[in-house]
Amino acid sequence: MLSTVITLAAEAESEPAVHPYVVGAIALALLLVLLLAVVSFGGGREHS
Repeated sequence: MLSTVITLAAEAESEPAVHPYVVGAIALALLLVLLLAVVSFGGGREHS
């Protein structure tokens, strides 16, 4: 049983469904949008 699982795992090695750079770019874009939203929400008010 274990050898079958190991064999299948070794044969299943292939390219990922989504390229890691795409995931990173989406995460970066989301964080930048959130940063812009926080900065624009602040509106340049004075610190308390």
